[in-house]
Amino acid sequence: MNTREDRVKWFMQDRFGLFIHWGLYSIPARGEWLRANEKISIEEYQPFFEEFNPVHYNPREWAKAAKAAGQQYAVLTAKHHDGFCLFDSQLTDYKATNTPAGRDLIKEYIEAFRAEGLKVGLYYSIIDWHHPDFPKYGDRYHPMRDNEEFQGEDTHFSNYVAYMHGQVKELLTNYGKIDILWFDFSYDDMTGEKWEAAKLVNMIRSMQPDVLIDNRLGGNIRLAEPEVYAGDFYSPEQIIPPGGIVNRANQPIPWEACITLNDHWGYHAKDLNYKSPKQVIRTLVECVSKGGNLLLNVGPNAKGEIPEQSLAILQVVGKWMRQNGDSIYGCTSSDLPKPEWGRYTQIGNYLYAHVYDRGIGPIYFQGLKGRIKKARLLADGSELHVETPWMAEQYSDIENGAFIDLSGAVLPDEMDTVIELELLE
Repeated sequence: MNTREDRVKWFMQDRFGLFIHWGLYSIPARGEWLRANEKISIEEYQPFFEEFNPVHYNPREWAKAAKAAGQQYAVLTAKHHDGFCLFDSQLTDYKATNTPAGRDLIKEYIEAFRAEGLKVGLYYSIIDWHHPDFPKYGDRYHPMRDNEEFQGEDTHFSNYVAYMHGQVKELLTNYGKIDILWFDFSYDDMTGEKWEAAKLVNMIRSMQPDVLIDNRLGGNIRLAEPEVYAGDFYSPEQIIPPGGIVNRANQPIPWEACITLNDHWGYHAKDLNYKSPKQVIRTLVECVSKGGNLLLNVGPNAKGEIPEQSLAILQVVGKWMRQNGDSIYGCTSSDLPKPEWGRYTQIGNYLYAHVYDRGIGPIYFQGLKGRIKKARLLADGSELHVETPWMAEQYSDIENGAFIDLSGAVLPDEMDTVIELELLE
């Protein structure tokens, strides 16, 4: 039987993925939660279904942008909380094939990303604000949670669970190999076996044993013996854990931080609060330095285009990745303490020093005296020398520390200058 350790090998090698939130909410362009936030009824939301027509949707362009950014896999919303399906589900009419788009947008996405050699993931919301048998009144998030017309409504949750399981089966049957199933999300008593999660995961594993599943069906992935549905990786959202994530036995477990480029997941026309390429690069480095991945989100607009601001950021990140990707792919945390000038990532006997702060004088490497076989600037492969600075014996740590001088008053790359240190075995 394949274990979680087997399943996650590629994931911990790839380290950097693209999240894509796209659906009907790209038309009102106020973010993917607007139905809940503004308590919009199904009827009020219907016009967006009737006009959804992404005339510029070209997933090959999305895939090329992701690949150029150094991303190795992607996850697209097959169905978000509003219940609208980008795929041609036989279990509902609320799908892209019945809009003016008139086609299976998931099929095109999967083919396009596979053609670029990227792994493909599907996000599937286990909550559904469109399905008649999903609880409404009194629910914590449902758009009709406060609408008394729905008080005492006779719903059959088992019908919804069967529908949800059926759709997951469709996604695993109709599109070839799926690399990630990204479920979202459990809350209150809507967790674990409420979703018949063990049955669901056993079905998934019987169909596609290698697919990775996140931890949002419920359960506790940090237990020594997690539930069958506790998932393959932990999924912190909009936050980087202070020291990575470990289980109860203090062993690291796979994790992936999902982070937006601005302040929303779905397209928001007025949200121009974009993170800089430097912030994205340093976030990726921070994740890897703590043994995790980064899933970076874009929200395409109603016409199916990734916003220009997002593409521009991805382009700069991609240029850095082409020069410095060796310090990301396959790397993980180092046993060395975090240095004051930046961070470390490591693979085998290659230690990568991510220098953010030039400071004055040489870069000081605590505890590495006599351990460095070779030092190079990773971006261009140029030689760097390990040298004890003048008069260092009087005021620095020459017993344990190593020193490398970078010429000039500024760093070669102010976003992140990476020094590759080959350590002695």
